[in-house]
Amino acid sequence: MIHIALLRAVNVGGRNLVGMADLRSLLSDLGFSNPRTVLQSGNAIFESESATGRQLEHILERATSERLGVDTDYFVRTADQWHAIVADNPFPDEARDDPAHLVMSLLKDAPSPARITALQHTITGREVVRARGDHVYLVFPDGIGRSRLTAAVTEKHLATRATGRNWNTVLKLEALIQG
Repeated sequence: MIHIALLRAVNVGGRNLVGMADLRSLLSDLGFSNPRTVLQSGNAIFESESATGRQLEHILERATSERLGVDTDYFVRTADQWHAIVADNPFPDEARDDPAHLVMSLLKDAPSPARITALQHTITGREVVRARGDHVYLVFPDGIGRSRLTAAVTEKHLATRATGRNWNTVLKLEALIQG
């Protein structure tokens, strides 16, 4: 079974440095097949029949801490789950016209409707958020760097850990798992 793993907050601002060759080696050493990485921001694809979802996240988080000296969260989804994330995107126009300002964030836990509403009420700009179970889509029409809808604000209001990728990266991962 093909899995996509996103690491949270690695290789940002010189902190939590994880070399992609080291990550591929780690995945291989753990017995996962065909490990590949995309970009330098902690995106991996590999095959595993022995573990799924939360089990994989726990295995990878522990191994990354022990072997690479980096404590970070992993967010693992199957290829089928990733296909559904792409297909369920509620912002097709933004995906086509401005994919760098459309972000999909994976969540450790699905937030309650009240938490999503609380997050939406914090928005002071033109950003838009739509939740779909254990992931959210965020549109930043005026740019991500200028927005007050930060990752910390999102995590606080949704009461769960998250990691996001812009739509270009989401589609690169999608292309790789399609072969």
